[in-house]
Amino acid sequence: MTAARIVRPLRLDEAGTRIDYFHDACDEYLLKLGVDRALLPSKDAWRAYYEEDFARPLAERETYNLAWELDGRVVGFSSVDHIEFGEQAFMHLHIIEEPRRRSGLGTEFVRLSVEEYFRVLELRRLFCQPNAYNVAPNRTLQRIGFRYVSTEEMQPSPINFPQPLTRWVLDRSR
Repeated sequence: MTAARIVRPLRLDEAGTRIDYFHDACDEYLLKLGVDRALLPSKDAWRAYYEEDFARPLAERETYNLAWELDGRVVGFSSVDHIEFGEQAFMHLHIIEEPRRRSGLGTEFVRLSVEEYFRVLELRRLFCQPNAYNVAPNRTLQRIGFRYVSTEEMQPSPINFPQPLTRWVLDRSR
């Protein structure tokens, strides 16, 4: 029997799951993600940021977050930032528990997340920029139909260090 997979908006009271994911990760894993622990906001500051962002109307939000549920339990999440409502956004994806990574779950959850982002944010295109050396998300994006754009050295967000990123794009027509 196939486990029920649900993608839904992350609730504000669940933002701690996302915050803890980064704060509780080992240094080796953060390095793979291109995250610098020293650049992480404190848990309280991050929670306050989400409280402000979740209070804004959707079209004015800086982020939009989705929870990934497997049999009623949150096992991962996706988020978008750099949102231009009705145009484009940049997606991030994470499986919380290490044993569930590289199991194929990400592909289905990303596929469902993409549908939700296009629908809710009325996007024309969706970008994703995983670390070029993090093979799993790059393969997942290719499998789903994202098109390779480029590989560049960048600092994708305030919690990241400069790193080689592979930029992928999916147009709504696909």
